[in-house]
Amino acid sequence: MNILIIGAGGREHALAWKLAQSPQLESLFIAPGNAGTAALGTNVPVGVEDFEGIKKLVLDRGIDLVVVGPEAPLVAGIADFFKADPELQGVGVIGPTKAGARLEGSKDVAKIFMEENNIPTGKFRTFIEYTLSEGNEYLAQLNAPYVLKADGLAAGKGVLIINNLEEAQQELENMVKGKFGEASKKVVVEEHLSGIELSVFVLTDGEGYVILPEAKDYKRIGEGDTGLNTGGMGAISPVPFADRAFLQKVEERIVKPTIEGLKDRAIDYKGFIFIGLMNKGGDPYVIEYNVRLGDPESEVVLPRIKTDFVELMKATAEGRLSEMEIELDNRTVATVMLVSGGYPGSYEKGKEITGLDQVEGSVMFHAGTKPDGDKVVTSGGRVIAVSSYGSSIKEALDTCYKSAEKIRFEGKYNRSDIGFDL
Repeated sequence: MNILIIGAGGREHALAWKLAQSPQLESLFIAPGNAGTAALGTNVPVGVEDFEGIKKLVLDRGIDLVVVGPEAPLVAGIADFFKADPELQGVGVIGPTKAGARLEGSKDVAKIFMEENNIPTGKFRTFIEYTLSEGNEYLAQLNAPYVLKADGLAAGKGVLIINNLEEAQQELENMVKGKFGEASKKVVVEEHLSGIELSVFVLTDGEGYVILPEAKDYKRIGEGDTGLNTGGMGAISPVPFADRAFLQKVEERIVKPTIEGLKDRAIDYKGFIFIGLMNKGGDPYVIEYNVRLGDPESEVVLPRIKTDFVELMKATAEGRLSEMEIELDNRTVATVMLVSGGYPGSYEKGKEITGLDQVEGSVMFHAGTKPDGDKVVTSGGRVIAVSSYGSSIKEALDTCYKSAEKIRFEGKYNRSDIGFDL
């Protein structure tokens, strides 16, 4: 089977690594890929939203299945593009149609969907510039901290959590007036849910589904979850407090009504659903949906899946996922992200990475790297996710940190306390 992965980050390297383990894989292509994916398949310099370029690649290389990594092409309608083109209709696409992708592309749409399907979530209201005064009144009715979310995609920067009411009201005005561009012309103001976060991942063909391993990631740049938000500094799976009883609540109260809600709306959804959750006193509440795998969660979730991943993808594309059973590795997997100096603010690229050949006992998933002649250099803020198995969280993390010490590039930084709260 010839497979194309769309994307260039750690998630896409983890997908390539997992797909490459299957005897059913003939050829693997990654567009555009990175230095890590280049060792597993063929990188092709085609942008993730260059649909015509992707079409040409699919036809030229005889691609049977496309796995879409990031959210942007899904929100832009890549699955619809394939369905509408007679030359592409026989190619399977792992990723929802544009209608399904709105669960991530619009926070307002997602919250309304949850409300209509009785899925537990925090109370909310949505405001635009015209209704700014109502928004200020609504904020005044809530207790701090105040949660403001840009409705659209904002590259992970569109969520503000503010403790001061006047500051929250000022930021609401800034957002509806375009602080995050078009993405924040509409803003969801929602009740702050206190508890401990985790994510549950579901793979669905629109009818059946399998629940993938859960994970907990660490978004803040600083030790003890302090400082600015990032794309993710590390992750752990499984999550100790997500026991059988809790995950049963997630399935009954959230996963099943989510799948049924999509079916009721005749939304063609073949792909991943990332459910961001808050464990509030033992009960799960949905913070957000994403319509793809997370990053760095992929780097701990995918290593725990023992089932042939090509077969899982085929079953999803062909609408026979209900026939599948998923087998998981019971060991803990941890990942620690190595990032560029200055991230998530401004940082320099092109720094040579050394020591990659010295790592033993860990899997290195490249996130922001590219080949440069015989060298590998940095090309992003998050550079490499170091993932390791262990019989415990401590054992997995100890291996991660030993491996991380061997990898060097100018300005390298990583958190040393991933999993500190578990």
